[in-house]
Order: sequence, then C-alpha cells, then structure tokens
Amino acid sequence: MRNFHSPYFRDSSDSEDDAEIDVDQLDATHFLTARTEELLGLIEYVSETEEGFVGVPESPAMDDTDSDDTYDEEDDSQMSDTSSGSDLASGNKDDLAKKTTGDNSTSDSDSDTEAATSNKEDGTKKGPDGESTSEAGPSHRVIDDYDEEMEDDDVIKAIITEIKKPRSKPADIQTEDFVVDLSFHPCEDILAVGTSVGDVLMYKYSNEQNVLSATHELHTKAVRCLEFSRDGLSIISTGRERSIVVADTETGKFKRVWEGAHSEPVYSMAVLGEHLFATGDDDGEVKLWDLRQKDAVFGLRPVEDFVSCILSNGQQQKYLLMTSGDGLLTTINIAQRKMFVQSEPYEEELNCMGTFKRESKLVVGTSKGNYYTFNWGQFAYHCDAFTGPKASANRMVPITEQIAVMAGEDGIIRAMHLVPGRVLGIVGQHSMAIDTMDISGSGELIATSSHDNDVRFWNIKYFEDFDGIKYNSKPDKRTLKHNLPSSQRVNAKDFFAGLNE
Repeated sequence: MRNFHSPYFRDSSDSEDDAEIDVDQLDATHFLTARTEELLGLIEYVSETEEGFVGVPESPAMDDTDSDDTYDEEDDSQMSDTSSGSDLASGNKDDLAKKTTGDNSTSDSDSDTEAATSNKEDGTKKGPDGESTSEAGPSHRVIDDYDEEMEDDDVIKAIITEIKKPRSKPADIQTEDFVVDLSFHPCEDILAVGTSVGDVLMYKYSNEQNVLSATHELHTKAVRCLEFSRDGLSIISTGRERSIVVADTETGKFKRVWEGAHSEPVYSMAVLGEHLFATGDDDGEVKLWDLRQKDAVFGLRPVEDFVSCILSNGQQQKYLLMTSGDGLLTTINIAQRKMFVQSEPYEEELNCMGTFKRESKLVVGTSKGNYYTFNWGQFAYHCDAFTGPKASANRMVPITEQIAVMAGEDGIIRAMHLVPGRVLGIVGQHSMAIDTMDISGSGELIATSSHDNDVRFWNIKYFEDFDGIKYNSKPDKRTLKHNLPSSQRVNAKDFFAGLNE
C-alpha cells in the first residue's frame, strides 16, 4: 500500500526547523524547580554538562503557545535514531562543554564539568537504546526525578511511566536497493523485505543483531506487495511485471505463479484466511485468490483509480472492503461476488483503514489527514469524523481495540486513539516519507521503511497499558508534541513546560 501515484511525497526537511531536546541524552543536571499550589508548577532547566548526554540546542525549542492551530506541530525532522544520536554525542562533546562553561561561569558549572570528565574516566558507555550507562549502573536521567503520580492527566502519566522503562529493539537495517514493502513472519522472528529489483530479503532479527538469512529472487521487476501466509510456510508477493508468486519461505522455491494476474500492476494486497488473499491494482480492479485454485475466484472493477487498501473482518469474512484513490470506500459481498454498497465520494484519496471496538467500527485515513469512522455494515457514509495532523495518512496499523499507529508523508509515526480521535504522541520518525509499515506477530514491534532505503524497528509493547485509559474526545494540545517511549527522541522542554497550563 505505497502511494505510487500520490502527489504528496515530500522530504520532511522542507518544513521550518525547530530545535528539540532529547530526554534520553539530555544533561542529567537539568532539573525541575518550583511548583504552584493549584497546578504542577513551572519547570526550569539549568543546562550543564555530563559525559554521555547531549541535546542542548543553539536556539530555543518552540513553545506550545507559538501556534493557535491545535494540530500545528513543531518540525520533527531533526529527530534521529539512536545511531545518529550517538554520533552527535561523540562529535559535539567538547564543544558542548566549552559552551556550557562559557555561559555559566560559576563554581557550580566548573564542578559539573569536572564531574563530566571524571565520568569519562570511570568508563561511561552507551546502552543499546542510546542511554548512557556505566559499569556501576544506568546513568541518571531528568525524567527519573519526575513523579508521574502528581499528574492529573492519565495519558501523560502513562507516557512518563513508560519513558522511564528501558526499551530494547533490533538495530536498523540498511539495504542497497529501495524498500518497497515488508512483512513480519506470523510466528518466528523473521522480517521479509521486498526491493525495487524484484528480490525478497529474509532477515532473522533480534536485539543483538540482524542476519540476512536468504535472498529470494522472485520477480523480474520491482516487488509491489509482500505478505506471509497465515501459517508462515509461504510468502506471497506481487511484482511490477503484473505477476503473483507464492514461494516457500525457507527455500524460495516457487509453489504457484500467476503470470499476468492483473492487467495493471498490483498496488495492494491482503491475506484474508488460510488459503484466501485479495489483490487490487493501479486501475481499480480487485481480485480474490485461492491458493488451491489455478485461477482467481472472482474479479471486479468497481472504481477507476488505484486500490489503496483491502480489508475484511476477521470473524465472518462476509464483506471485502477496499479504499481507492478516487475517494471511494467500496464494499463487496464475497459470497455473492458482487458489490454490496459504495460510499459517497470524498474529495481526497482514501489511503488506509482499520477495524476497532471488536470490529464494530471502521476508521479510514485520507490524503488530507482526515479520519472517517463508519459503523460496521453501514458503509455508505461515515458516522463520525475528525481532523488529525495535516500530513497524509499513508499507513494504519491497529495495535489495540482503540489505538492505531499511523505513518504519514512527513516521515512521522504517530500513535492515535481513533475512537474517539486523539493524537497520543510520536512513536518514531524517518527523515523522509514512510512507504510501508507492519506489526510483528507478538505485537511488540513495528517495522517501517522510507525513501532512504532503511528499515527501522520500534518497540510498542507499552501500548498494552494505554488501551484501558479513558480519553477525552477533545485532543489535548500538549500531547501532540510528546514523543512516546519508542521514539528515542523526546521534546523534554515542551513536555514539562506545558504541565502548568
């Protein structure tokens, strides 16, 4: 479900740069002071140096009051992964010490500088998630001094609690060729990566290392879609040359091939059951396939633009839903093999969708950042709607009964409470638009890829504790800038400065 035709591709670096502070690499001597009797009080930061921490920007971070637009977020393009943060720490250590010493020419700052030097001599190290650790134990962080029990907002309280917990995830994967699609194995720690040259790369991932276990040459042109079968024994892929291949996961040996499966290249694919899967192409045609049959079960062309997403409910498998670039939600009755209902046209591309509340609600994301909610079975027109961040909603992965992870054209991965609509925070980020996203069989990891040929993992296990929180339907402006534990980059100054509002 990549936006091959989308006109909204852009580099997130085009937006205005605003400085951010990394809470995991923030100076350990930053501290919270003062507190009002009525609220939580105003937080001040005293920037000093200690080995292993970095993140003091040359310009102040944007304050929440700088914008009247609820969803105008500060630019996240300066965020980076752990490795880039480590490089920054090693390269700017001396400059940061000089700058801090110059700005705070007191005995306190001198002593702190000496303390930073002594920490280096003591063998301070970087942890697997970019945190500074030493042989004596993990380094102190400013977030550890904050008492989340003082916070009234359950969402912010949960975020603070989870940020304090250590998180581990596999390292990033960098490929030579453009990553078009990826898929997690349903049972094993294996990630399949489809590339622009027609190969499928099989990685065995772990927190310690990622190993390229096999390379399957399945297509003569670029891979378009990639999914494992429900049992994980087969991998189903579609290619730019309009073929569909079912191959053995371990050996890559072909089990079944449909050449010329569609008149146009396949744009989206969904595995519906043990033997069934559906495909939609660039020209609006959708087909249902059975691994046990030589030909497609049926095919329809209910729309005239690309089929962006395909979905069916997991229980009855009565309806096959598809969104398209011409702004239509189309529902097909599988048993009768004909169109059930088609929605009113929307003046934007419908890009992604997911089911929530025990499959009683369907939420559709659009190219303009709007989200439409449908009651299941009533697909002609939405029953509720809300506007999210302005960036196009490219991919949606439901992770609980109410929460989904969204990936957009701006390269930012957001957690959103969709019933009702509310942005929870930032899960992670790429420097360029995100093309594909998937969730592991265990539900603990998601993997994403962008235009810079990289695949990144994000630990999202903490959402298990978020789902039971009661949410106000009115979005909280402060949470729009809060980075969740998996992001590794946190706008600490904005986070704490908003607590006195």
